Amino acid sequence: MIRHIVALRFKPGTLAAEKAVLFAALEDLGQHIEGILGFRSFENVSTELAVVRGFSDLFWFDFRDLAVRDAYLIHPAHQAVGARLVAAMEGGADGIFVFDVEV
Repeated sequence: MIRHIVALRFKPGTLAAEKAVLFAALEDLGQHIEGILGFRSFENVSTELAVVRGFSDLFWFDFRDLAVRDAYLIHPAHQAVGARLVAAMEGGADGIFVFDVEV
C-alpha cells in the first residue's frame, strides 16, 4: 500500500469552509479512481511554529499500489482539484509538500 501524504500552506485568510470544500473534492476522487483505499485530512495542531513553516493542514490518500498512485496523478479529476489546491496555496505549488511512503 502507498500512502500519499500532502502538507498544505494555505493563503492567509483562507476560511475553514473553503478548505472543507477542497477536502470534500479530494475525498470524492475515490469515486472516480479505482484502488483508492482511503482519504483523511487533518489540521496541524503543533505548537512548534518555527518548524511548521506555515503548513497548517495535511491530507493523505491510501492507494492499493504504485500503479493506482500513478493513475491518480494523471487522472483529469485529480488534475482539476489539484489546480484548485495550487490556487489556494501561499506561493502556489511552493505551498504544497508531497511525500509518498510504502506502508
